[in-house]
Amino acid sequence: MTLRGDAGNTDEGRVSICYNYGCKQQGEVRYAASTLARLGHRLASARSAAEERDSIAEVLGRLYRVAATQTPVGADRSGNFLDGGVHGRMDCIDHSTSTTRLLQLLEARGGLRFHRVVEPARRTSVIFQHFSAVIEELSLAERLERLPPGEALAGCNCTEDGLVIEGPDGAEAARPGERYAVDSWFVDNGEPAVVLPLAEWLNGGGPNVQ
Repeated sequence: MTLRGDAGNTDEGRVSICYNYGCKQQGEVRYAASTLARLGHRLASARSAAEERDSIAEVLGRLYRVAATQTPVGADRSGNFLDGGVHGRMDCIDHSTSTTRLLQLLEARGGLRFHRVVEPARRTSVIFQHFSAVIEELSLAERLERLPPGEALAGCNCTEDGLVIEGPDGAEAARPGERYAVDSWFVDNGEPAVVLPLAEWLNGGGPNVQ
């Protein structure tokens, strides 16, 4: 499947990655067109919103691995304590900002067919606050708009009334407007990001890291 917006696209992508906490420093990362094409094909293999979220998590890990070859963020570890004081460390502000930018790069190239990128979210607990990138599930009409011409029927499994998209096993119904946290702060550099329902994340969900 060819991604709309990425067909024949030989342009590299450029993203500013934040590090050293609070986005105090930034480094421009260049992504080769061939790299983005490979990652685009990985995203295009998703046949449901749930599968796309799994692909997004994996692709973000790969994008951060590339970033580690051009900036010091390869030193970043999950949470804040394991890499305290290390050049290239990233806090949740660095991650939420950078991950949002990476997601926007993928979206701009037609890589997201089941979700849109929205503003980062913040959760607060006593004196602590935490930020994460966020994606929102699209409606059926919005999903079909993102498919290349002629691939609308091939890109989804629809019920007879055309209002619900289901996964291959028929178990997953579309949930337009449902939001998900995409949190790369929870993991070491290059590992798949943690993606979970935003409501769960706001309630403290996610790995127990500090």
